[in-house]
Amino acid sequence: MKIIFAGTPEFAATALAAILSAGHEVVAALTQPDRPAGRGLQLQESPVKRLAKTNHIPVFQPQSLHLQNKDEKRLEEAQQTLAALDQMNFEAVVVVAYGLILPAAFLEMAKRSGRRGCFNIHASLLPRWRGAAPIQRAIEAGDSKTGVAIMEMEPGLDTGPVLIDEALLISNNDTTQTLHDRLACLGGELIVKALKHIADTPNLILHPQDPSQVTYAHKILKSEAKLDWTNAAELIDRKVRALNPAPGASTELDGERVKVWLSRVPKVVSDACNARPGTILGTSEEGVLVQCGDRAIELLEVQNAGGKKITGRQWFLGRANEKTQCFS
Repeated sequence: MKIIFAGTPEFAATALAAILSAGHEVVAALTQPDRPAGRGLQLQESPVKRLAKTNHIPVFQPQSLHLQNKDEKRLEEAQQTLAALDQMNFEAVVVVAYGLILPAAFLEMAKRSGRRGCFNIHASLLPRWRGAAPIQRAIEAGDSKTGVAIMEMEPGLDTGPVLIDEALLISNNDTTQTLHDRLACLGGELIVKALKHIADTPNLILHPQDPSQVTYAHKILKSEAKLDWTNAAELIDRKVRALNPAPGASTELDGERVKVWLSRVPKVVSDACNARPGTILGTSEEGVLVQCGDRAIELLEVQNAGGKKITGRQWFLGRANEKTQCFS
């Protein structure tokens, strides 16, 4: 099929690579404008843009596609982009983690003149975890499984009917990064299956989402990073894993921030401890033990402000003579 692709991060680039490997022709790629990144704040191209350029795919990077924009320059850019895309010979649009709102005019364009529509790769089993952070929220909530859904896009937030989906188990040591990588591969496989089905089936059977099962995966805020040691160890562990790699869970010791990147709830439940939540209890073979609201948790990888990531045990031994032994 001839495809217009819209996406920005690595998750989207994985899907684009799968589409190209399957032999589809991507006639244009939409991605967000280059952003400053790194210590030098140099402009960085998105993973989708880099892959598109490698494959000689025309790239569009509008600041917005909103057609009621009060900024005349952005409005003109949106109008020109939509007009240029509408003139292209394409059969469907694939969207994944694009990051900009697609207006109704864009969705209508994708179904005009025999075109098949606009299809989104979403990293959850819709209608659970609609929204911006489905991977993080699934881990944080303790879900045993998640997955990928291919849906036909509507103007609402992830409200469209589902064409195809597939589940993926969440392990008790998955971080957002590890689960992201597995879901990205699954998303690539599933969109290739979906595109074949779209090409071969004149009248698609789409499955409306059950409104009674909707949950929302709200954007992760930096203010969520601070750990509350009065919570149960399992809740803290899930939060640590959900916030890895960004923004990273954090706590404080002597007024200094300490990042917690990896943790684990010990399988063997120790005797009840009356220590104050946040108290550093000692070391394990790999980590440092910290009292939570119900039991201890192992911090396996931590990082002092301005320092490198080290094991919890190394961190503890490096401050063995310090008096303060309780996180706040």
